[in-house]
Amino acid sequence: MAVDYEIFELGDVVLQKGATLPDAKLAYKTFGKLNADKSNAIVFCTYMASTHLDSQWVIQEGSALDPSKYFIIIPNCFGNGFSSSPSNTPAPYNKARFPLVTYYDNIRFQHRLVTEKFGITTLQLVTGWSMAAAQTFHWAALYPDMVKRICPTAGSAKTSLHNFVMLEGVKAALTADDAFKDGWYETQPYKGLRAMGRVYAGWGFSQEFYRKKEYLNIGYSSLEDFLVRFWEQWFNLRDANNMVAMMRTWQAGDISDNELYNGDFVKALNAIKARAIVMPGNCDLYFPPEDSEFEVANMPNAELRPFISNHGHFAGGSGLSQKDVKFLDDALKELLATPVP
Repeated sequence: MAVDYEIFELGDVVLQKGATLPDAKLAYKTFGKLNADKSNAIVFCTYMASTHLDSQWVIQEGSALDPSKYFIIIPNCFGNGFSSSPSNTPAPYNKARFPLVTYYDNIRFQHRLVTEKFGITTLQLVTGWSMAAAQTFHWAALYPDMVKRICPTAGSAKTSLHNFVMLEGVKAALTADDAFKDGWYETQPYKGLRAMGRVYAGWGFSQEFYRKKEYLNIGYSSLEDFLVRFWEQWFNLRDANNMVAMMRTWQAGDISDNELYNGDFVKALNAIKARAIVMPGNCDLYFPPEDSEFEVANMPNAELRPFISNHGHFAGGSGLSQKDVKFLDDALKELLATPVP
């Protein structure tokens, strides 16, 4: 299979929670051309169970993320199978022994890529959906003088307890499969991966989505067809330990859990200088607008602009609703056209 991405060699890295990950690797894909003064760079992060391949639909000429105007970097989140992950890391940190990699770690490594590989000192925009929204918040809090604009969609700056519990349920469905063998399987635990997909199905879309049988309007012939071909298949194509690693990253999310803010969440939000449009889904079941309201109220230059869509969490990043796609693209265009210091 042809490889359409590059690897940034990080060397041996000491992770936030203490482990040393030898020979760490950050996979990334770029679009467009970096201009002479390196002022047209955008970072577009990846989300849970995704790689750069799943986000490219947003990047096209005429859209906000236009590669003829901007140099767009998609860094792959650790644990997704392309960057260092349980599935590609040798012993002693292979498979179930893969250490916790936090969002803080991910953003420090992405910062190294942006600055060391490309010599970029200013980012015009950082954006992304779900877990990528959390990374977006982290970029803005950890490097407030570097990041000019952010647009986090359907995600949070700090993982709520309810969201943590939701992920415990998803994780339990996956790991309950006897074939999982505490992470030391030789073949994928497909029963657990399918169960994970079915649990996620109840969270990813809204009650109204199911009430109105919206799945019939996006290419599926029945509810069961939607559960099998959309949800089960999505996770059937993933590595189980990678999924656990990414959920652990997600559960530990907190922009204030570092030496800059020492757990003061409001202080971390106040430190974000970037012009921000924060875009929750109005009926997202695990990133509710109320959490985003608190974030925006404590950020100095932020606006709340929720998706009004029965696609729930998936309003922000699936591309399944053209109305939602346009709403996002219009917000990104407006944000990029807004002058910033």
